[in-house]
Amino acid sequence: MIGVLIELLVCVLLATTIGYCIVLDRRLRRLKADEATMRRTIIDLMTATENADRAVAGLRAVVEDCDKTIGAQLRVAEQHSAELAGRIQSGDDVISRISRIVETARGGLEPAGPAAAPRTAPSVAPPPPPAVSPREAPEVASNGANSRLAATLAAAEAFAQRARRRLDSQAA
Repeated sequence: MIGVLIELLVCVLLATTIGYCIVLDRRLRRLKADEATMRRTIIDLMTATENADRAVAGLRAVVEDCDKTIGAQLRVAEQHSAELAGRIQSGDDVISRISRIVETARGGLEPAGPAAAPRTAPSVAPPPPPAVSPREAPEVASNGANSRLAATLAAAEAFAQRARRRLDSQAA
């Protein structure tokens, strides 16, 4: 009887072991299924990382190209800006000289300063500057900029008329 009890106990323990093995088998299968999913996820993650690395390298190359291009364009723009500033200064100097000549011609005074134009002896006295009609020029206000512009315009017209007369007298 003790032998039967021991055998019965061994059978129960064996059945329990088989049941526990079945539970462990199910857990291992789920773990392996999860492992396969994890492997796929890791492979996808590695592929995405490699693609991102290539994209970052490409973006760095594009940024370097843009930096070089923008730098070159900026240098060219600075050169053009300096050139334009020089031309504007030259234009201001010319306008200043012409306005001094006009003021001198109107006032009958000798031009003063190194920027004054050299006087040549005219063969005929220059005529007075022509009057500018409201249709030909914008309205001349009493402020300095418009009166200077009008004076410069009148001087330029007088200069052009004198040059035409000289050409006509040389042609005749």
